[in-house]
Amino acid sequence: MTEQRADSPGAERAPATDMSLLGIYLNDHLAGATAGTARARYLLRSCGGSALADALAPVAEEIADDRMALLHLMRRLDVPVRRYKVYAGRAAEQVGRLKSNGSLVRRSALSTLWELEALALGVEGKLAGWETLRDLAATDERLDRRHLDELIERAHRQHTTLEALRHRQVEVAFRGG
Repeated sequence: MTEQRADSPGAERAPATDMSLLGIYLNDHLAGATAGTARARYLLRSCGGSALADALAPVAEEIADDRMALLHLMRRLDVPVRRYKVYAGRAAEQVGRLKSNGSLVRRSALSTLWELEALALGVEGKLAGWETLRDLAATDERLDRRHLDELIERAHRQHTTLEALRHRQVEVAFRGG
């Protein structure tokens, strides 16, 4: 049996990426990245001057950098930004601030715990998005596999950090630690 080159007649090729669906997918991730960036900055301001803020600051910066990386990938793929989804992400983050925290007029330790959980979940979603793009990179030369591998590794580190902070916050919220 002879091997056929990928560019020879009769060779099997990977199906083309459905750019319409990928555009929807990436814009949904952009909405999430917008909300996550705003949530991280809000939490950082709320905890300013604390050990939590010191530990969270590099993660918050990376979350913002990851949003910019997503925008760059979208441009590279010629996926237009759907502004209404960006606005929806911002609105969702602001509405999320209204949830009950056991205190009517100020933040409570529960607020911080909830926000750390929300950030950790957002990073998990971002990780899934990077992994999806990494899968597509096998057949789409516009996607840089090494860069996606770096983004995946960074998301893993962010999640590990957020989970450690969240576990510490459990002690603060429920045991007064």
